[in-house]
Amino acid sequence: MTSRVTLISPAISASLREARFDDGCPLDATGTARARSAAGSLPAAQRVLVSPTARCRETASALGFDGAVETAPAPFDVGGWRGRTLADVSADAPDAVALWLGDPTAAPHGGESVHELCERVAAWLDETARFSGRTVAVVEPEIVRAAAVRALGAPDSAFWRIDVPPLTATEFSGRAGRWNATFGRPLGHAEGSTTH
Repeated sequence: MTSRVTLISPAISASLREARFDDGCPLDATGTARARSAAGSLPAAQRVLVSPTARCRETASALGFDGAVETAPAPFDVGGWRGRTLADVSADAPDAVALWLGDPTAAPHGGESVHELCERVAAWLDETARFSGRTVAVVEPEIVRAAAVRALGAPDSAFWRIDVPPLTATEFSGRAGRWNATFGRPLGHAEGSTTH
Protein backbone atom coordinates (compact mmCIF):
# COMPACT_ATOMS: atom_id res chain seq x y z
CA MET A 1 0.00 0.00 0.00
CA THR A 2 1.31 3.43 -0.94
CA SER A 3 0.61 6.16 1.60
CA ARG A 4 0.05 9.73 0.45
CA VAL A 5 0.35 12.62 2.88
CA THR A 6 0.10 16.25 1.76
CA LEU A 7 1.22 18.86 4.28
CA ILE A 8 -0.08 22.39 3.69
CA SER A 9 1.66 25.33 5.34
CA PRO A 10 -0.62 28.13 6.60
CA ALA A 11 -1.24 31.31 4.65
CA ILE A 12 0.52 34.53 5.66
CA SER A 13 -0.16 36.22 8.99
CA ALA A 14 1.31 39.17 10.86
CA SER A 15 3.44 36.85 13.02
CA LEU A 16 4.91 35.16 9.92
CA ARG A 17 5.64 38.55 8.34
CA GLU A 18 7.42 39.69 11.51
CA ALA A 19 9.35 36.42 12.04
CA ARG A 20 7.53 36.13 15.36
CA PHE A 21 7.26 32.85 17.23
CA ASP A 22 3.58 31.94 16.97
CA ASP A 23 1.42 33.70 19.51
CA GLY A 24 -2.03 32.72 18.27
CA CYS A 25 -2.05 35.41 15.59
CA PRO A 26 -4.79 34.91 12.98
CA LEU A 27 -4.32 35.18 9.23
CA ASP A 28 -4.23 38.67 7.81
CA ALA A 29 -6.57 39.76 4.99
CA THR A 30 -4.03 38.89 2.30
CA GLY A 31 -3.47 35.43 3.71
CA THR A 32 -7.20 34.74 3.96
CA ALA A 33 -7.80 35.94 0.39
CA ARG A 34 -4.98 33.81 -1.02
CA ALA A 35 -6.16 30.72 0.83
CA ARG A 36 -9.73 31.25 -0.41
CA SER A 37 -8.46 31.60 -3.99
CA ALA A 38 -6.61 28.28 -3.62
CA ALA A 39 -9.73 26.40 -2.47
CA GLY A 40 -10.37 23.48 -4.78
CA SER A 41 -6.76 23.25 -5.99
CA LEU A 42 -5.96 20.19 -3.88
CA PRO A 43 -6.70 16.59 -4.72
CA ALA A 44 -9.58 14.96 -2.89
CA ALA A 45 -8.59 13.63 0.53
CA GLN A 46 -10.07 10.81 2.53
CA ARG A 47 -8.88 12.45 5.74
CA VAL A 48 -8.13 16.07 6.69
CA LEU A 49 -6.04 17.02 9.71
CA VAL A 50 -5.43 20.51 11.09
CA SER A 51 -2.93 21.78 13.65
CA PRO A 52 -4.58 23.59 16.56
CA THR A 53 -3.10 27.04 15.84
CA ALA A 54 -5.37 29.89 14.72
CA ARG A 55 -3.59 30.38 11.41
CA CYS A 56 -3.78 26.66 10.54
CA ARG A 57 -7.48 26.45 11.45
CA GLU A 58 -8.24 29.61 9.45
CA THR A 59 -6.21 28.39 6.45
CA ALA A 60 -8.06 25.07 6.49
CA SER A 61 -11.40 26.87 6.64
CA ALA A 62 -10.48 29.21 3.78
CA LEU A 63 -9.40 26.18 1.72
CA GLY A 64 -12.85 24.68 2.24
CA PHE A 65 -11.99 22.10 4.89
CA ASP A 66 -14.86 23.04 7.16
CA GLY A 67 -16.15 19.55 7.88
CA ALA A 68 -15.11 17.27 10.68
CA VAL A 69 -11.34 17.25 10.83
CA GLU A 70 -8.86 15.52 13.08
CA THR A 71 -6.06 17.21 14.96
CA ALA A 72 -2.62 17.33 13.35
CA PRO A 73 0.57 17.84 15.37
CA ALA A 74 0.82 20.88 17.60
CA PRO A 75 3.40 23.52 16.67
CA PHE A 76 6.98 23.67 17.90
CA ASP A 77 6.98 24.39 21.64
CA VAL A 78 9.37 27.34 21.93
CA GLY A 79 8.68 27.88 25.60
CA GLY A 80 9.46 31.39 26.82
CA TRP A 81 10.12 32.68 23.31
CA ARG A 82 6.49 32.32 22.24
CA GLY A 83 5.15 35.62 20.86
CA ARG A 84 8.59 37.20 20.54
CA THR A 85 10.44 37.97 17.33
CA LEU A 86 13.67 36.16 16.56
CA ALA A 87 15.39 39.57 16.39
CA ASP A 88 14.23 40.44 19.94
CA VAL A 89 15.33 37.11 21.36
CA SER A 90 18.67 37.34 19.51
CA ALA A 91 19.29 40.80 20.99
CA ASP A 92 18.45 39.64 24.53
CA ALA A 93 20.06 36.19 24.46
CA PRO A 94 22.40 35.79 21.49
CA ASP A 95 24.22 32.81 23.03
CA ALA A 96 20.94 30.97 23.64
CA VAL A 97 19.82 31.54 20.05
CA ALA A 98 23.21 30.40 18.71
CA LEU A 99 22.99 27.26 20.86
CA TRP A 100 19.42 26.56 19.68
CA LEU A 101 20.33 27.01 16.01
CA GLY A 102 23.55 24.99 16.31
CA ASP A 103 22.59 22.09 18.57
CA PRO A 104 19.41 20.13 17.67
CA THR A 105 19.23 18.74 21.22
CA ALA A 106 19.24 22.18 22.89
CA ALA A 107 16.11 23.89 24.19
CA PRO A 108 17.30 27.10 25.89
CA HIS A 109 13.78 28.54 25.66
CA GLY A 110 12.46 25.89 28.03
CA GLY A 111 10.33 24.17 25.40
CA GLU A 112 11.05 21.44 22.89
CA SER A 113 14.36 20.81 21.11
CA VAL A 114 14.57 20.35 17.33
CA HIS A 115 15.42 16.70 17.96
CA GLU A 116 12.34 16.21 20.15
CA LEU A 117 10.15 17.91 17.53
CA CYS A 118 11.55 15.72 14.75
CA GLU A 119 10.94 12.58 16.83
CA ARG A 120 7.36 13.63 17.63
CA VAL A 121 6.59 14.39 13.99
CA ALA A 122 8.25 11.16 12.81
CA ALA A 123 5.98 9.14 15.10
CA TRP A 124 2.96 11.02 13.76
CA LEU A 125 4.06 10.50 10.14
CA ASP A 126 4.51 6.75 10.75
CA GLU A 127 1.05 6.57 12.31
CA THR A 128 -0.46 8.57 9.44
CA ALA A 129 1.14 6.20 6.92
CA ARG A 130 -1.00 3.37 8.27
CA PHE A 131 -4.11 5.13 6.97
CA SER A 132 -5.20 3.98 3.53
CA GLY A 133 -6.06 6.83 1.21
CA ARG A 134 -4.84 10.40 0.92
CA THR A 135 -4.32 12.50 4.03
CA VAL A 136 -4.15 16.30 3.83
CA ALA A 137 -2.86 18.14 6.90
CA VAL A 138 -2.66 21.90 7.43
CA VAL A 139 0.33 22.30 9.74
CA GLU A 140 2.86 24.88 10.85
CA PRO A 141 6.04 25.22 8.74
CA GLU A 142 8.20 23.60 11.43
CA ILE A 143 6.06 20.45 11.23
CA VAL A 144 6.74 20.30 7.48
CA ARG A 145 10.47 20.74 8.14
CA ALA A 146 10.54 18.02 10.78
CA ALA A 147 8.59 15.63 8.53
CA ALA A 148 11.03 16.28 5.67
CA VAL A 149 14.04 15.64 7.92
CA ARG A 150 12.68 12.33 9.13
CA ALA A 151 11.15 11.16 5.84
CA LEU A 152 14.41 11.69 3.98
CA GLY A 153 16.65 10.31 6.73
CA ALA A 154 18.49 13.62 7.03
CA PRO A 155 20.30 14.67 10.22
CA ASP A 156 18.40 16.90 12.63
CA SER A 157 20.79 19.74 11.75
CA ALA A 158 19.15 19.88 8.28
CA PHE A 159 15.97 21.24 9.92
CA TRP A 160 17.13 24.86 9.63
CA ARG A 161 18.10 24.41 5.96
CA ILE A 162 14.55 23.75 4.76
CA ASP A 163 12.43 26.75 3.77
CA VAL A 164 8.65 26.34 3.85
CA PRO A 165 6.86 29.28 2.18
CA PRO A 166 3.30 30.14 3.20
CA LEU A 167 0.44 28.30 1.51
CA THR A 168 2.49 25.59 -0.15
CA ALA A 169 2.02 21.82 -0.37
CA THR A 170 4.71 19.32 0.50
CA GLU A 171 3.75 15.83 -0.56
CA PHE A 172 5.07 12.56 0.83
CA SER A 173 4.33 9.23 -0.76
CA GLY A 174 5.78 5.94 0.25
CA ARG A 175 5.53 2.33 1.13
CA ALA A 176 7.03 0.33 4.00
CA GLY A 177 8.73 3.34 5.61
CA ARG A 178 10.42 4.63 2.47
CA TRP A 179 9.26 8.10 1.47
CA ASN A 180 9.51 10.19 -1.65
CA ALA A 181 8.91 13.93 -1.35
CA THR A 182 7.75 16.81 -3.52
CA PHE A 183 8.47 20.14 -1.86
CA GLY A 184 6.83 23.53 -1.85
CA ARG A 185 4.18 23.39 -4.57
CA PRO A 186 2.27 26.70 -4.39
CA LEU A 187 -1.47 26.27 -3.96
CA GLY A 188 -3.81 27.91 -6.42
CA HIS A 189 -5.79 27.42 -9.56
CA ALA A 190 -2.84 28.32 -11.79
CA GLU A 191 -1.20 25.03 -10.91
CA GLY A 192 -4.42 23.11 -11.50
CA SER A 193 -5.80 20.24 -9.53
CA THR A 194 -3.81 17.08 -9.25
CA THR A 195 -5.28 13.63 -9.09
CA HIS A 196 -2.48 11.31 -7.96
